[in-house]
Amino acid sequence: MNSEELLVRLTAIRDRVTVAAEKSGRNGEEVTVIAVTKTHPATTVAHLYGTGVTDLGENRIQEASTKIDELGHDPWRWHLIGSLQSNKAAQAVRMFDVVHSVDTLKLARRLDRVLADDPERGPMRILLQVNVADEASKSGFDLRGPGDGERWERFLGVVREIAALPNLVPCGLMTVAPLVDDPEQVRPCFRALARIRDALREHVPDRDWRELSMGMSNDFEIAVEEGATLVRIGRAILGARS
Repeated sequence: MNSEELLVRLTAIRDRVTVAAEKSGRNGEEVTVIAVTKTHPATTVAHLYGTGVTDLGENRIQEASTKIDELGHDPWRWHLIGSLQSNKAAQAVRMFDVVHSVDTLKLARRLDRVLADDPERGPMRILLQVNVADEASKSGFDLRGPGDGERWERFLGVVREIAALPNLVPCGLMTVAPLVDDPEQVRPCFRALARIRDALREHVPDRDWRELSMGMSNDFEIAVEEGATLVRIGRAILGARS
């Protein structure tokens, strides 16, 4: 797929984002499209240059390493959207600009320690992954919303500890919705994440919490209607995975 074909696809996606954002009284420019490049080689990803895409998403450290070495960081911002093990935190800090998948206090502390050893790197933006669908197969803090009793109180305590770490900038939340045939079925998941974000603004007000990373190729319009600021789109941009 060449740059012209990619631009046609991206224009259609941006138009759909704009329409979805307007339904909720927002501007489509508030939503960043992250092109998810997993399984696609660097030669294919390079065709995104000049299409207006600046944000690229990868799931795995090993695969991303080769692409980042080949493509560099200018003009790209690299997002780690897949699970991250604590023992790979140092690699993630070297490679990525944003980590979407911080799902434990242990991982946050490990990232903070790695960053402390590299003062030139500066603070790292992170998102906290929340498993609002309560799926056993998904990573993330197990939480359905602010009224979730003891789980909510435990979550708030962890968030406050993460927010106090000097080398991290928690700026929002991320979730992975269930894969279903009808995107309307996942609207409650996106709505729940937005409610959690709004509650964090009240209970942990010293952080911004503006970002909501939710929505993929099959459901990003529903996610945008419910407040997504970051949508992670792979297949609809780059086609079927290799």
